[in-house]
Amino acid sequence: MLNCVTLMGRLTADPEIRTTTSGKDVCTFSIAVERSCAKQGEERVADFIKIVAWQSIALFVSRYFTKGSMIAIQGAIQTRSYEDKDGKKRTAFEVLVREVSFCGEKSKGTANNASNQSPPLSYSAPQDDFEKIDVDDEDLPF
Repeated sequence: MLNCVTLMGRLTADPEIRTTTSGKDVCTFSIAVERSCAKQGEERVADFIKIVAWQSIALFVSRYFTKGSMIAIQGAIQTRSYEDKDGKKRTAFEVLVREVSFCGEKSKGTANNASNQSPPLSYSAPQDDFEKIDVDDEDLPF
């Protein structure tokens, strides 16, 4: 099985961080990713991708990235189903972050960075940020 995605884009708003009832940090944000297939003379088109980061990556993103920051993300696409306010079933597509990196111009500092210490250029999730899921091959539909 392979579920890998690599994206580079700009944050559309400041990342939102919160803590779950079980005490885990989660950060959600969207990035605008330009399509590379614009024809000459046409305006470039961007896709807006929802991103979810957990635990240490969530803290890292909320500390060093703000609206407009260029970011590179490696992760996996995940889906989840829910009911909207009208009771209709919907499916959400999100990217679950495994690694983030700075890219583009070096920023002049962010409001969220209280220290004068430079952040690392990229950050990967430690193994303990993910929970092991035990799957029996007999349960798989394929």
